[in-house]
Amino acid sequence: MTLAATNRRSTNKKRRPDGGRKVVRNVARATRFIPASNPFTVPTRWVKFVFAIFLLPVCAILSQTFFTIFARATVMHRLWAGEEFWFFSLGAVLWLIAFLGLPRPIVLYVFGHELTHALWVLLMGGRVSRFRVSRDGGHVVTDRNNFWIALAPYFFPLYSILAIAIYGLLSLSLNMQPYGRLLYAIIGATWAFHFTFTCWMIPKNQTDLSDQGTFFSLVVIYLMNLLLLSVMLILASPQITFAAFGADLLTNLSNFSQWIVDLFQGYARNR
Repeated sequence: MTLAATNRRSTNKKRRPDGGRKVVRNVARATRFIPASNPFTVPTRWVKFVFAIFLLPVCAILSQTFFTIFARATVMHRLWAGEEFWFFSLGAVLWLIAFLGLPRPIVLYVFGHELTHALWVLLMGGRVSRFRVSRDGGHVVTDRNNFWIALAPYFFPLYSILAIAIYGLLSLSLNMQPYGRLLYAIIGATWAFHFTFTCWMIPKNQTDLSDQGTFFSLVVIYLMNLLLLSVMLILASPQITFAAFGADLLTNLSNFSQWIVDLFQGYARNR
């Protein structure tokens, strides 16, 4: 796959004779004749933009909670001293060195990208009638498309999920405990694979993002990746529970709500 081709990868819907929709890259900009819209119809992109604005406080509150919990786990619970942290970090660092210093496995990324699209199509009750990956790019042909399907490759670390699933399946019949450290390293490497390629691809005019609204897409991608990191942090630190994380989240939400109330009250008094 050439870099130019990579820059144009996206999830789009195109009508086909069999009624399906094709998730493909835009190879060239086509001239389209757009009929006059109903003046009372609000474009979906506008709705998504407004919705993304309301998601910003959610991102801020979740970010505050995550970094507070992470600092607490690192300082008070010595998360950095655990083997989970070190082997995860080792895998991530090794992948980062490979990403920066070796030829990038674009085909492997494209395969994971398109497979993630296909899996989310199935999760949404759709049907995949064609799946294709090559050095020049890839696409899936499906009868369903929405923003979850379009953005899934940017927040769903497929290879990390596969590693955990394989480890879990093998654990049903084998003693996999001695390979726990290897699992942490693989998760670190595969998550870093997901993170680096996501950061590398987002600035390249991805129509996956622009078709859904770039601002909306970036907010959703950030929020979903932060949720994933929060879950990983809770699972990696025995001293941190979902209940404790939820309690901190509610506290930060309460503080934010009080700040909004004080802001409006101050504005009302100054009028």
